[in-house]
Amino acid sequence: MGDKRENGRSPMEIDIEEDAFGSTSVRTIETLLRLLPMSICIAALIVMIKNSQTNDYGSLSYSDLGAFRYLVHANGICAGYSLLTAIVAAVPRPSTVPRAWTFFILDQVLTYIILAAGATSTEVIYLAYKGDDSVTWSQACGSFGGLCRKATASVALTFIVTLCYACLSFISSYRLFSKYDPPVSYNPKQTEITGSQS
Repeated sequence: MGDKRENGRSPMEIDIEEDAFGSTSVRTIETLLRLLPMSICIAALIVMIKNSQTNDYGSLSYSDLGAFRYLVHANGICAGYSLLTAIVAAVPRPSTVPRAWTFFILDQVLTYIILAAGATSTEVIYLAYKGDDSVTWSQACGSFGGLCRKATASVALTFIVTLCYACLSFISSYRLFSKYDPPVSYNPKQTEITGSQS
C-alpha cells in the first residue's frame, strides 16, 4: 500500500501553482469582493433600523413589518459572513476541495437568503405605495412617505448585495467545478453485454 500523498500533499489539496486563483493579486481582489457586500449590508441595515416615522396617523417602524425585520436580520447575517469569508480568503494557504465546497455551498445559500429578503421587502414596499383594494389595504406611503423612501433605499442596497453575492457564487462555482473532468458517459447496455461475455 503506497502513500497517496505526493510531495507531502494531501490528495484533497488543489495544486495552487496551477490554479489561476492562487496568485496574491487575485486573492486580494477576492478578499475585497467579499468585503464589499459587508459594507453595503451594514449600510442597508442601518438605513432600515433607523427607519421609523410618527405623524398624526400614528407611529410606524420597520419592526412593525415582518419583511423588514427579515431584511435587517438577513443583512446582518450576510455582513458577518462576508467578514468571515474575507478573512479566510485573505489567509494564504492551500486551497482544498472541502474548502472549495464550503465556499460554494455557503455562497449559494447566502445569495438566496439575501435575494428572498429583498424580494419580500419589495412586495411590502409595492403594497405600501400602491395599496390593494381587493383586501382593503390602502396605500401607506401617502402618510408615511419618509419611511417608504428609507425602506426603498435599503431594499435597493440589498439588491446590490444580491448582485455581489451572485458574482461570488460564480467565482466559487468556477473555482470548484473547474477542478474536475466532465463526467464519463455511461451506457448500461454496453455494460450488460460486456458482463455477459465473461
